[in-house]
Formats: sequence, structure tokens, C-alpha cells
Amino acid sequence: MFDNDGSLLRVLNMWSTFDRVALGWVITVSVGILSIVFAFLKWQRRTSLNGVKASARAKKKAWKKLNVPLSRHIWMEEYTYGEQLSTCCVCLTSLTFSQSLGTKAVLHTPVHRCSVCDVAAHFYCSQYAAKDCKCVAQAGHSHVQHHWSERWIKLDDNPEMSAFCFYCDEPCDVPLLDASPTWHCLWCQRLIHVKCHAKMTKESGDDCDLGPLRNVIISPLCVQEIEQDPIKNGMLSTIAEDALLSPVHGQMKKRRIRTKIGPVRSVSGRFQNFVTPEKPMNGLSGLKKCNSEKNMDLLSKNGKMFGIKGPPTGFIQKRGGTVTYGLAKKFKIVDLPKDVRPLLVFINTKSGAQNGPALRRRLNMLLNPVQVFELSSCQGPEAGFKLFSDVQNFRVLVCGGDGTVAWVLDAIEKFNFQSPPPVAILPLGTGNDLARVLRWGGGFSTIEGHGGLSNLLQDVGHAAVTMLDRWKIDIKEENQDPALARTHSKFMLNYLGIGCDAKVAYEFHVYREENPEKFYNQFINKLRYAKEGAKDIMDRACADLPWQVRLEVDGREIQIPKDAEGLIVLNISSYMGGVDLWQNDYDHADDFNLQLIHDRMLEVVAVSGAWHLGKLQIGLSQARRLAQGKTIKLHASSPFPVQIDGEPYIQKPGSIEINHHGQAFMLRRASEEPRGRAVAIMTEVLLDAECKGIINASQKNLLLEQMALRLS
Repeated sequence: MFDNDGSLLRVLNMWSTFDRVALGWVITVSVGILSIVFAFLKWQRRTSLNGVKASARAKKKAWKKLNVPLSRHIWMEEYTYGEQLSTCCVCLTSLTFSQSLGTKAVLHTPVHRCSVCDVAAHFYCSQYAAKDCKCVAQAGHSHVQHHWSERWIKLDDNPEMSAFCFYCDEPCDVPLLDASPTWHCLWCQRLIHVKCHAKMTKESGDDCDLGPLRNVIISPLCVQEIEQDPIKNGMLSTIAEDALLSPVHGQMKKRRIRTKIGPVRSVSGRFQNFVTPEKPMNGLSGLKKCNSEKNMDLLSKNGKMFGIKGPPTGFIQKRGGTVTYGLAKKFKIVDLPKDVRPLLVFINTKSGAQNGPALRRRLNMLLNPVQVFELSSCQGPEAGFKLFSDVQNFRVLVCGGDGTVAWVLDAIEKFNFQSPPPVAILPLGTGNDLARVLRWGGGFSTIEGHGGLSNLLQDVGHAAVTMLDRWKIDIKEENQDPALARTHSKFMLNYLGIGCDAKVAYEFHVYREENPEKFYNQFINKLRYAKEGAKDIMDRACADLPWQVRLEVDGREIQIPKDAEGLIVLNISSYMGGVDLWQNDYDHADDFNLQLIHDRMLEVVAVSGAWHLGKLQIGLSQARRLAQGKTIKLHASSPFPVQIDGEPYIQKPGSIEINHHGQAFMLRRASEEPRGRAVAIMTEVLLDAECKGIINASQKNLLLEQMALRLS
């Protein structure tokens, strides 16, 4: 017995020794692999930096011969927060400081990035940057030249263009091949080897055709810069004018502006006492110096402190970790050919996961920056439409959520265009229901799955025109004195909800307003929305809705189910991030018609609480279909939460009446459906006929409307 136990112990000891040896080998091999990967990544980074330096040296030698119109960089200040940024375009070193500065200093180092060409520089180097940004206004020149630049940022929207030299068709930026340094054109995005550029110039010249996006880009030959008034006391004299010309979405707060500023100080990498000039009309600004006689202490490359003589650069302070500085520029479009169909882009940087700043930089690189406008409380879509007031057959791309789309459509209606521009959507919001219906995707991440931003811009240029019903909502609050009863109006595109769904939206909205920094990701936003819905499952605050709310459809009262905790009035077939509540594809016992976005009809459904909404989200239940009609009235005898296209508020006792308010021209992604391609081709034929004078604008609009109604 003891012998057996001894044998068993010896076997266990042998296995333990073997395990320790095996574990040691695994650790050794893992460390070796990680070391090799780290060394390779370090070598790749060093090789890439050497390639950029070689391209920069080659450009300095050839720049005088190129004779290309140049412009100053439009710097925006950002804080890295660990983000991997490019190389400094001035000193050609890394933008991140050494670890000797400490982790906190590394994460909060300010960096200047050009909003036009996306080059970056240390905040103490930017004032010495060369004047080599692409010139967006070249009216008076005979042709557009390639604007060759170092490849600071790699855009992989078009792999074919971003991998091969367009002259010799050989790979670019392949370290193992020891290839020639590479330039890329800031207009057409093509790449070329430095050694191939001289050959191409001799053979075919250096003219640029603006690349595959030429049909949606406004050529710089058609943009003229407007002379501005002189600067007074270090401030822009036109600040009052811009405040009047840029209608606000909300009310504009009065700001106290100082004409004299003290020294600029740096606190933990952040600047204080900024100058606050006017808001640029379209996000473009040039350099401007402020009147400070003191030196600004700056960080050197080795982490030590040193001072730069001379005045620092003036700043425009913005929220969200980004600061813009400079003198605003204004432009006008001249001599635009009639057959050109440019794109006007609006970006709401506060929508959804707040991807707007990065998206704006990418669009400025792919398009002419004068086409790209940033929406804010200080500047609405009117600034862009004013610039395009004399442009025919342009299209609009709205980068934002459903609320941003409604904002832009309201502005189009106010401008009363003879031929209203159709609107496409790049979804940046949380739900993006209208973008889903029009086949533009459910979020910013879906762009990469469709070939990137460049392909999306091409799809906008070839999209099919369709119609979308717009609805006017008259909200009247009850009052004992009829003379004091208040009535105001809103407009609806997607849906209106009253009850439990609006309560969840309202709680989500309040939390987002109080903590905007927590809503940085679309998926996280949806989780927080679900959390608010879970709270309502227990509260059941809208359980008395059938007794407190009365529903009328086309003058006929509709009975609300007793278990209903919410009513939803629908104009489109997507709700709450893609849920189809009316469900055209299912068989139903009622005799209601199919739901369409242009049939001048609304659909009404009932939901029985937040738990029911959750089951609808995952397809385990169906909403109860109540009615279909052209005029909807809701009478509430007590306060209830209401949401209109995702914008919630508390409805006081009173009535809500919804009536049809015309139709808007929208763009549906034609690449998603065969019939859409036919509509897109017919749209091009009608636009060409208008340009040749065969039909006028009103006839074209009527034909587009009928075609959209019959084929969409």
C-alpha cells in the first residue's frame, strides 16, 4: 500500500515539474513574439516617418517650380487624450511627447491640426508652418493644378487609389521595396511617386480633374474670396453682421467681449483668456495675431520649458476640447457651369456619438471646404443656402440625426427655392430612423461597410429622388380664459409618441443634457436608452393613458385599448432604431392600407408599456394597429410626456392636431435596389433636359414628384 502511494507521489511530482517547464517555455515564447511584434511596429513607424521626411524634402525642392496657388493653414487646437496623431509638419518629429513629461502631460498636450488638409503641428511649431495648404478660392485661374503634399494621413476609403501610383501603377508606401517617396493630391486624392512626377509633368502637364468626386465638388475656379472690413482693436468688425445673418436654433446668449486681453497662460496644457472673434460662416478661418507683449512659456521637444519671442496667435474658444483661431473668411460662387451638380454638406457635431469634428476634417479633404458647414446654436443652415442661392441643381447632404434633417428641411422651405434641393443623410444620431428608410444606414459605422466615405459621396451624386410627407403639429394648451390659451406649431417627419415611449425618451434626453461627455458612442447611447426603459417597467407612470387621452382620426373617435400605455403616430416604417411597427410584410386581420412615406396618410399604433417596447425591439411582439388617416387629434386632460421625431417634452393639458404640410424632396440610395437605379437614371435625364432648356424648373419638379410616387 505504501509502495503504491510512493509511486503515485513520484508521478505527481514528475507532472508538476513538466508543467513548470512547459509554463516557462510558453512565457518565454510569448515574450519573444511580443518583442518581435513591438520591434516590427517600431520599425514600421520609423520607416513611415522617414518616408514623410523624404517627401517633405522633395516637395521643398520642387515647390517653386510647381507654381500652385497656396493658402495658409486653418489651425484647430485639439487635445490628444492618447490618440495616435500624425507627425508634426514643421519639425517632422512625433506629436506625442516623451514619457518623461508624465502620463498626465502626455494625455493633455495641445496639438494644432489644419481643418482643411488635416496636417498637424506642435502648438509651438504651428506659427512657423509654411503657407502650403490648398487654396479653396482660385477664381480667375484657367485650370486647377494638382496640389501635391506629403501623405500625412492615410485615407482608405478607396483602396485602389490609396495603394498605387496613378502614373506607373506601382505600389506606394511599401517599406520592403525601398520605393520612391510618395505625394498625394489634396484635390483628387491620387498618389504619385516623387520620381514619377517629373515624367508626368513633361508628358501631360500637372492639371487636376478633381478625381472621381468631380461631379459633387465645387471647383476652386468657381469660388471667389470676398474682401472683408479691416480689423479693429484685434477683433472682427463684422461680428454683429454674422450674428444677424446666422439665425439660431434656439436663443443666442449675450457674450461679453473684451477688446484688450492679458497674457495667455497655460494651465495643464490648456489655455486661458482667449480672444473670441466672430464665428466663421463656413468653418474656414485664417491666421490672426493678438496684441500680447509677453512671451508664452511652451514645452520643448525634450520636455523642458522655453519661450518664443513675439506675440502668440489669437484663438477662438470652442467647447468640446477643440479651439479654433484665426480670421474668418467669406466666399461667393461664380461662373459655375449649369451641368454641375455640387453637394452642400451640413454637419451637426453634437449628434449621437459626436463624430462630427473628425468627419468634418475628412469631408474638407475630399471636397472643397467651402461646401462644408458646421451647424451650431450660433449658425444654422441658412448660411450654406445663402452661399448656394444662385446654384442650380445642387444636392444636400445632412450629417446628423433625424432632428438635424428636420432643421435643414425647415430652412429649405423658408428659402422658397424654385427647384428645392433633394436631401441625403449621413446618419450620426442615435436612432437614425429616416436614414434607415432611405437606405443610408443606421449609423456612422455602416459607412465603412459600404466602401467608405468616398463611395457614399458618389452614391449621393447618383441617388434616386423620392418624396417624403411633412406634417404640421398644432399644440394648444388649455386655459380657463380662451384669450390666454397658447398655441404653437412644430413639424414632424418620422413619428409622434405620447406616453411610455416618450417618457423613456424624455429621461434619456435630460440625462444627456446633464452629462454630454458620457454619450460618445452609439452603442453606449442605446444601452443607456435601454436602462431608462427598464426603469419605466417598474414605474408604469403612463398606465392611466386610456382614461386621460382621447384619440380622433379624421373626425372619428378611436377607442384606446385599456392596457395601452403609449400611442405612436407614424409617418415612416422605422421607429426606435429600425423597428417596423406597422409591418407591411405581415398578414393582418384588419383592412388598413400599406404604409408609404408619400401617401399623405398617418398610421396610429398602441403599445402596452416599456416591456412591450423591449419585445418589439427584438421582434418578439407586434404593436396594435388602431387607425389610419389624414388628420390626427390627441386630447390630454393631464400632463403627459410627448416626443416628436425624438425630441421630447412635457405636454400640458390641451390638444395636439396633426395635418399634412406638403412634401420634401429626399434622396434614396439607389445602389441598394434595382428600381432605384432606374429612378436615378431618369432623374439625370430630367436634370439634363432642364439644363438644355427643354423643360423648365416647375415641369422638372412635377415630373420628379410623379416619378418618385410611382416607382419608389
